[in-house]
Amino acid sequence: QVQLVESGGGLVQPGGSLRLSCAASGRSLSNSYMDWYRRAPEKDREFVASITPRSGTNYVESVKGRFTITRDNTKNTLYLQMNSLKAEDAAVYYCNFRVQPEPWGQGTQVTVSS
Repeated sequence: QVQLVESGGGLVQPGGSLRLSCAASGRSLSNSYMDWYRRAPEKDREFVASITPRSGTNYVESVKGRFTITRDNTKNTLYLQMNSLKAEDAAVYYCNFRVQPEPWGQGTQVTVSS
């Protein structure tokens, strides 16, 4: 059974940074197309960033230059480095496989507030 466990969220002031992690068990993400999504209150889940099997990356326009998606194949873990956080980045963040997505994990809450 594949499990995705997101962590690293928390409360941060505007302009601050967080690094989110997504640990995968039961399936390798090292050669997989992986996505980060987020869902803000009363909004639909939104694509945030992706990384291809060859480590090409793509970002939603609103986070370009501030967020960086990476992965550590040895740890089977996906990361999202988030810098210069804004109030509008507050959401629950999720990761998943692009091809044959797995059941969503519980996500990790990011709160941006002074």
